[in-house]
Amino acid sequence: MGIRGRVVDDSLLSGRVNNFSFTGEEIAHAYNHFYGLSITGLRFFTVYGPWGRTDVAYYFFTQHTLQRKRIEIFEGPQHSSVARDFTYIDDVVEGCLATLDTAEKSTGSGGTKEGSVQLRVFNLGNTSPVLVTKLVSILEKLLKVKAKKKLLPMPRNGDVKFKHANIRLARRELGYKPTTDFETGPKKFVKWYLEYHWGLKKYSS
Repeated sequence: MGIRGRVVDDSLLSGRVNNFSFTGEEIAHAYNHFYGLSITGLRFFTVYGPWGRTDVAYYFFTQHTLQRKRIEIFEGPQHSSVARDFTYIDDVVEGCLATLDTAEKSTGSGGTKEGSVQLRVFNLGNTSPVLVTKLVSILEKLLKVKAKKKLLPMPRNGDVKFKHANIRLARRELGYKPTTDFETGPKKFVKWYLEYHWGLKKYSS
């Protein structure tokens, strides 16, 4: 694809997604080290699906396309493509449940650490980055509406052209294995969206 960006490693306090998550992981590491709190950190990668955040691209792209409003699509330098590691909500939930099933007890008592304690960070992604332009094309097909698109350069806020989750640790320690491909996931979301927001109970793609 000729895309360059960031593969997010699954090592603790490395390959950080952004400064906010890195700061959170540093604080968690400190409480684990000094107070014996058993901590598991989860890094989510562009989670999508029913009941999702309305400020994420897949959701408001769907809304604006149906409303015949223009959608703004970011692109990299020299009109290069942007991609994200879209991860369906059901797969993320499976990963969350697996962390609960494998979590160990804290060893701290009275503000003092009394023994070794578990500290983990897992990437929960789909590990198959998808072009944002492909997302739009899939939504157009499912909605049977041509989107009004405007291409804009990516804002210089530290974001990258593409993200790709390294899930080796989650696969090994949790048995995490995302199973929802990017044909099935958007179809499930659009079906839910049309039923929930538009009352279309007999939607078919």
